[in-house]
Amino acid sequence: MTLEYLQNYWWVLISVLGGILVFLLFVQGGQSMLFCTKYDKERDLIINSMGRKWELTFTTLVTFGGAFFASFPLFYSTSFGGAYWLWILILFSFIVQAVSYEYRRKAGNVYGTTTYDVFLFINGCVGCILLGVAVSMFFFGAYFTVSRGNLLDPGSPVISQWASTHGFEAIFNWKNLILGVAVLFLARMQACLYMMNNIADDPSFFNRLKSRALIDGGIFVVFFLWFLAMVLTATGYTVSHNNDYTVVVSETPFKYFHNYVNLWWAGLTLLLGVVLVLFGLLKTCFSKHWTKGIWFTGIGTFLAVVSLFWVAGFGDTPFYPSLLDSASSLTIRNASSSEFTLKAMSYVSIIIPFVLAYIAYVWRSMDKKKLTPGELETTSHKY
Repeated sequence: MTLEYLQNYWWVLISVLGGILVFLLFVQGGQSMLFCTKYDKERDLIINSMGRKWELTFTTLVTFGGAFFASFPLFYSTSFGGAYWLWILILFSFIVQAVSYEYRRKAGNVYGTTTYDVFLFINGCVGCILLGVAVSMFFFGAYFTVSRGNLLDPGSPVISQWASTHGFEAIFNWKNLILGVAVLFLARMQACLYMMNNIADDPSFFNRLKSRALIDGGIFVVFFLWFLAMVLTATGYTVSHNNDYTVVVSETPFKYFHNYVNLWWAGLTLLLGVVLVLFGLLKTCFSKHWTKGIWFTGIGTFLAVVSLFWVAGFGDTPFYPSLLDSASSLTIRNASSSEFTLKAMSYVSIIIPFVLAYIAYVWRSMDKKKLTPGELETTSHKY
């Protein structure tokens, strides 16, 4: 296994984890809908349906960050250490989610369930939008510089320097927010489809979910196509590497469009993903009672996300462009761990398929019996 092979392997693995994470954000999407209903019974159904899966999203987010730390530590230190306001807000929103599911129904709760419902709503909206902002920076860049020579400076041995706003500028960049809004409404659409599959014996709620899925899905399609049009027409960077880890950067008009042409398999993956999402949404909304849409949109979401990661990292493309100094842009070649570390971690990654198989088994066990309104009235274990 050469260093280049290991770098490619780990970027593919990062892409897979990113695709799984975006699919699992349907939990956050469901939480963002808590105040879209005036019925307490429906709010309890949403919370308990999402509550069965929230740990999977949280764990996948932590695994995604850990994999980045192990394989591309320069990105981890640059982004997590520099744009810390962005990441602190993301992590804070997930912390209040965990607290809310733990304490919402706990005996002695002096704050009431509404307080924790607000926390869940915040996580649903903020978590989705800001994760979309973070991924959008892979295409539209960030305000940082990298100087490896700073390691020799005893006064300030810091490789990466970020703009003084430390991530706030990324949150309020309208291009990044386009993807953030798309991710939010994708998550809301998939939450509707998941609950249509997961909740039984409530026809009126089912029909309201169907209408909501069509509206949220339509908004998602508009914003995603807007984002995709910006990416395909954007001027990107093409890089070549020197032996001292520096890069030679040249601007390339329609860079990501050319990547999709050259990496034809990524383009086919994106096309298949979009078709599956549209098929799952439209068949669900225009059929009388079809509940399998979540699996088509989920697989389609996964494929579309991994495709975006591929064109962001492969094709001599920096996956983290610098807007202050193009030569500081991070690629999978100059931001990766050493060959020894990547090889050692690759052996550890062999257990991932077994972990995924266990998650699939647990998922199937939890969803074997559909959630019903009557169950919430009789069970003592509810959120």
